[in-house]
Amino acid sequence: MLACSAVAGCGTADSGHAGRATPATRPATGPGTDGSGTASPAPRVTSDTELCTKLVGHGAREVLDGRAYGDYQSMGLSGGQYDILREVVDAARAARRQGTAGVGELIDRRAREGCAARYRSGGPDEGPWR
Repeated sequence: MLACSAVAGCGTADSGHAGRATPATRPATGPGTDGSGTASPAPRVTSDTELCTKLVGHGAREVLDGRAYGDYQSMGLSGGQYDILREVVDAARAARRQGTAGVGELIDRRAREGCAARYRSGGPDEGPWR
């Protein structure tokens, strides 16, 4: 009887099994689904360049706003990414001193350019943290 109710849903209204969703009838949930039983699209992989750009841009804004904390490792950056961050911050500080509008866009552009150059050939070439 248990197998019958789990597979075919053949319980009676007063048995407590009628109309109850079973593993065979309820929508799929968990990773890869949206809870309605429909598979959700696979997550998009972030490239090294995109990740570097986001980390460096965020870190540069933190430094410029006086909220930076610790060294490059505590910021989640490699040594090479930190070099890019320092160049971006230097350029942003100079632009800010000159009263240039669009410092945020400057940060984004310089971070993107620096990271693209760094990862153009696929990644760092001198050890894992370089």
